[in-house]
Amino acid sequence: MSNIEDIVDSLENKISKVLHKLELLKLANSKLSEELEVSKQEIRNQNGHIANWEEKFEALKIANTMLGSDESKRETKLKINALIRDIDHCIAQLSD
Repeated sequence: MSNIEDIVDSLENKISKVLHKLELLKLANSKLSEELEVSKQEIRNQNGHIANWEEKFEALKIANTMLGSDESKRETKLKINALIRDIDHCIAQLSD
């Protein structure tokens, strides 16, 4: 009978260790999940900043071309033509 008791005690001890490791892993997982969410939020913020700076850069490029820089006159003309087409399209939709 002593042999069975030893086996049961050994099993209880091992189960206790496994449960303890499980709790530690749950805590680590929870911490990593929180860090992941913080990182995702930081990435979203940075992407927003990047988009904002890209818009400012494009506006600055257009402003520079309108000031007469020879480098992007063609690009400015294409942009203006695209804007005119968009306006014509909107007017056509409104008149329908």
